[in-house]
Amino acid sequence: MNTLLIKSIKSTYKNKFGTEPLMIFSSGRINIIGEHTDYNDGFVFPAAVDKGIVAAIGKSDSNASIAFAADKEEILEFNLNLIKPLQQGSWQNYILGVVAEIQNRSKTIGNFNIVFGGDIPGGAGMSSSAALENSVVFGLNTLFSLGLSKDDMILISQKAEHNYVGVKCGIMDQYASMFGIENHALLLDCRTVKSKPFKIDFKDYELILINTNVKHSLSDSAYNDRRSVCETIAEMLKVKALRDATAFDLETIKDQVTPENYQKALYVIQENERVVKASKAMQDGDLKTLGELIYASHNGLQNQYKVSCEELDFLVEQAKINPNILGARMMGGGFGGCTINLILKTETSSFKTFISEVYKKKFNKACSIYSVKLSNGTHLITNSIEV
Repeated sequence: MNTLLIKSIKSTYKNKFGTEPLMIFSSGRINIIGEHTDYNDGFVFPAAVDKGIVAAIGKSDSNASIAFAADKEEILEFNLNLIKPLQQGSWQNYILGVVAEIQNRSKTIGNFNIVFGGDIPGGAGMSSSAALENSVVFGLNTLFSLGLSKDDMILISQKAEHNYVGVKCGIMDQYASMFGIENHALLLDCRTVKSKPFKIDFKDYELILINTNVKHSLSDSAYNDRRSVCETIAEMLKVKALRDATAFDLETIKDQVTPENYQKALYVIQENERVVKASKAMQDGDLKTLGELIYASHNGLQNQYKVSCEELDFLVEQAKINPNILGARMMGGGFGGCTINLILKTETSSFKTFISEVYKKKFNKACSIYSVKLSNGTHLITNSIEV
C-alpha cells in the first residue's frame, strides 16, 4: 500500500473535518484472462492489486454529507433524503449510487464525510470505479453497523454502476476488488459468484501492465451494445446466458444473426473455455500454455468482439515479436487502457525501454508501464499511520 497516499488522505480529512476518520483501502484489479465473460454468467480470472483507492470516512453532525475527491480537488455536498444521479456527474455518481442502493435495502445511514484519493492510473482498465464504490459501501457499513456481508456490498456497488452511472457491468470488478487475496488470483464463476483462489507462482516471469494512455469515447455505449447482443443471442438459443451455450449450439442459429454478432457470441463461448484451460495451466505451472491462451484472448477481443484499438493491438504485436514474453492481451472493457504482459523478469528493463521508444515514435505520445503486486481486497487500514 501507498503510505504517502494514506498519510495525505488522512491529513486532508483531519484538516477539513477536525475528527479522526476510519481509513479504508480498496484495491484495483487486474484480470489475467476472461474479458467480457462476466456479464454472460461466465468465468474470469482476476486478482486484486496493490494500487487502489484510499478513503477516510467519518460521521457528521451537520445537515448534509460531504465527499471530497482529493486528486481532483472537487467537493460534493448532498442531502441523504434527496439522492439522484447528477447529469454532469462523474465520480459523484459512484458515491451517490452506493448511498441510494444502501437506502434501497431499507438500511439507515446518517450524514457522513468522506475524503478519497487513489494511485490507480486513470483509464487503465484497472477498475478504479469498483474500488471507489467498494470503499464507500465498506466504509458506511462499518461506520453505521449496517450488517452487510461482502456479498451484499459488491451487489450494491454493481447496482450503483448500473443505475447511477449507466454502465451495465458484470460483477468481476467489484468482486476482485472486495475479495482479493495476497499472491492469489481468483477463478470466479460469475453465476454462482463463488471463486477458487489460485496461488500465483510465475517463477522467473512477472506481470507488467502497459497503459496506452488513450480512452476512446465509444467505450461505454459499445459495452452496453455488446451486452445487449449477448443477451439477445442467449434468448434465441433459449439459454439463461451464453455461458450455457456451445459453439455447436450457436451454429444452429447462424443464419438468423449477422456475421458480426455471431462472432461476438462465439468469442464469449471460446473465452469461457480459455479461462478454464488457463486455470488448469496455472495449477500445472505450465506458463507456456497460459501465455498462448492470453494471446488467443487478445485475438478474439480484437477480431471477433471488436473492442480493441490500434494502440492496444500495436503493443500486443510488439510483445509477440519478443521471445521473452509468453503472452499479452488488452485488459478491461477495451478501446484503450492497458495490455497485460507475462514477461521474463530479467528482460523487463530492456523491454520497457524498447516499447516506450517504439510506441512514442508510432503514436507521438508516451505509454506508461507498471509492475503490480497481487494484494488483499477492500479492508480497514488498522496500522496507525501518524499524520
